[in-house]
Amino acid sequence: MQAAEPIEILRTRRLRLRQFTPADAGLVVALLNSPGWLRYIGDRGVRDIAQARDWMACRLLNHYAETGHGFWAVERLDDGAPVGLCGLIHREGLPVPDLGYALLPEQEGQGFAREAAAACLVHGHQVLKMPRILAITSPENLASARVLAHIGMQEIGNVRLPNDPPDAPPLRLFESLA
Repeated sequence: MQAAEPIEILRTRRLRLRQFTPADAGLVVALLNSPGWLRYIGDRGVRDIAQARDWMACRLLNHYAETGHGFWAVERLDDGAPVGLCGLIHREGLPVPDLGYALLPEQEGQGFAREAAAACLVHGHQVLKMPRILAITSPENLASARVLAHIGMQEIGNVRLPNDPPDAPPLRLFESLA
């Protein structure tokens, strides 16, 4: 029996965003252990394919059924190469969905984060009918803040999430209104 084709969510000029499947476990291992993820998002303790599949089941796949959206796998259209993830998720401690993204190190610096994030923002407002979308970034992640500003999100302050370590600085909070 052949695996079903992943569900495509949207396309941009250079990218395809689609739902994750268990076959993406290798991408998840690489992404969650990349220097940027570890520095700005944190160590999730995912080191192998089995752990990645468990993490995906809890953190990615369940959101599709529960909310109709989530983080999506991002691929280059020209060759299908994995780029990272991007999407909209309901994060504990935030009142409305949050736009998030992360790229594999070799895909950074090519405008893919900006392209995927802008498309997700439009998709959230226009297709999913979300009047307000937030985004967070660690204070030292200046590149991420530039992406958010470039796609039209406004910085509105700082926020602490429920599971943040007490000694961690507050996160920068951005907002987009439809």
